[in-house]
Amino acid sequence: MRILVTGGAGFIGSHLCDYFIARGDEVIAIDNFITGSPDNIAHLQNHPRFHFIRQDVTEHLRVEGYLDAVLHFASPASPKSYITYPIQTLKVGALGTHKACGLARAKGARFLLASTSEVYGDPLVHPQKEDYWGNVNPIGPRGVYDEAKRFAEAMTLAYHRAHNVETRIVRIFNTYGPRNQLDDGRVVPNFIGQALRGEPLTIHGDGSQTRSFTYVSDEVEGIARLLASDERMPVNIGNPNEMTIKTFAEKINELTGNKAGVIHLPRPVDDPNVRCPDITKARAILGWEPKIGLDEGMTKTIAYFAQKMKHK
Repeated sequence: MRILVTGGAGFIGSHLCDYFIARGDEVIAIDNFITGSPDNIAHLQNHPRFHFIRQDVTEHLRVEGYLDAVLHFASPASPKSYITYPIQTLKVGALGTHKACGLARAKGARFLLASTSEVYGDPLVHPQKEDYWGNVNPIGPRGVYDEAKRFAEAMTLAYHRAHNVETRIVRIFNTYGPRNQLDDGRVVPNFIGQALRGEPLTIHGDGSQTRSFTYVSDEVEGIARLLASDERMPVNIGNPNEMTIKTFAEKINELTGNKAGVIHLPRPVDDPNVRCPDITKARAILGWEPKIGLDEGMTKTIAYFAQKMKHK
């Protein structure tokens, strides 16, 4: 296949590029490096089946030749980055999705949108199923990301309904692994960075809020299976093993041997109280569920961050 990945130098985007190259496909990655990193794709730059275009995907996308699939993964994705780049986040969800859908239509390609569990907001239904419409504050600080992704889902299905584009929508839950940015503000890199520096881990609130964590190779496998499936409505790809932030902090301190403990800070505005996917649909339609346990995945991720910090 000949596959285009927007946000191809980002965390999940770069792992998707690796996956498709390893499978034998030709990959074109597009990124403007606003939050992605050249380091994430440096190992692919001389590969004969890998091509890179440096561009903002909110501008007209011109790609020579045919495409079998367009995967739209371009977007700031952590609270720190989308609060720093609120307008860019809204633009890539709206204009970027429009341009990427238009390219898929022009090429007769399948289109896959990277959506997010954040479309559920601070959910009133738990665990979250795909038919839940969410509880989102559109004017809060997180609204720029939440509403950009909700709009992107609407745009994607509009292209399916109006132009018969083959569309797929993945709702990605907390994903971690090598190539997470150490300073991106999310809980996994925050905790690991603090632990490796021998600092207390900063828990926002009392730590009773819950999250579930998916290792990146599991996430990528689920996305690839969704791309190959016939399912056009959203599918959750995440890990249903839920834990409190307090328990997660204790696990990171245990795995790193950090003796500094934890400290508590105020909760951010609109921070979700719970986050856990119902993956019944992914199991039934894709035959997918996560395989990498937390200890195994976190040990690999800690080793990656330790190496990065050594060479900083």
